[in-house]
Amino acid sequence: MDIIHYNEKLLPMKDFETIGLAAGGQLLLNVDDLKALLSGRRTGLMQLHNLEGENIRIKSMDAKISLKPDEAGKLNLMIHPVYKKPVTPSFLDDAEAAKLEKGEVANYLKKTTDDLGNTKEILVEFDSETREFIVSDTEKILAPDMVNLQFLTAAQKENYRKGKEVTLTDKTTFAYSGADAKGIRANKLALVASILIDGGLTYVVYKGLNRLFNQQRNDVEAGKLSPGYYNAVQDAESERQRVPNQMSRSYTRNGHR
Repeated sequence: MDIIHYNEKLLPMKDFETIGLAAGGQLLLNVDDLKALLSGRRTGLMQLHNLEGENIRIKSMDAKISLKPDEAGKLNLMIHPVYKKPVTPSFLDDAEAAKLEKGEVANYLKKTTDDLGNTKEILVEFDSETREFIVSDTEKILAPDMVNLQFLTAAQKENYRKGKEVTLTDKTTFAYSGADAKGIRANKLALVASILIDGGLTYVVYKGLNRLFNQQRNDVEAGKLSPGYYNAVQDAESERQRVPNQMSRSYTRNGHR
């Protein structure tokens, strides 16, 4: 689930201007890509222009971008180009890497150790657009407390963080995906996720969701949403009107591929 993590005013505007994504102090990004960035996620694939580095200059290239804060909290712009050959992480064997690349499996759950020797659980996926392995720390994956006004059980939250599918009584099925632009896939075109923050509910209205991994979907059936969804949308709108200046309290994510 995506909640706004970064302040738009703190974006490295000069870096955006350097790659043609800002001009005159104004960002040249669509709403979905901006929200993805501010939520700590990658944007969709886009064309960047006039990239310069040490002994290299690229007129244009397709890539995704993201933000990464340094130790001081300064936001750095990260560029994720399309790789000809993906670099396989050390914690994947060749067979696992091949299955991810071929789209035979959605993800692998792995345990690894950090530089301090601490064990952590990670979810590994493959981004077919950039041909890059995506690694998510499961402890940092934020599971919603409710979806379509239905509370998730502890087991459902754990399954969500581990990249497994979660099904509600209203027949909505969804799953986390670090490789998806919205961070979540579903058998429905839309859903409303909610999480308790600082004693209040934050609502995220997702529209135009991509289908679940390797599953067919009839858009007519996928567009038949439950009463819980519509009631949650009304609650999200009421919350937005109550705190109109707090973007993270309620927002809508539109568009799908």
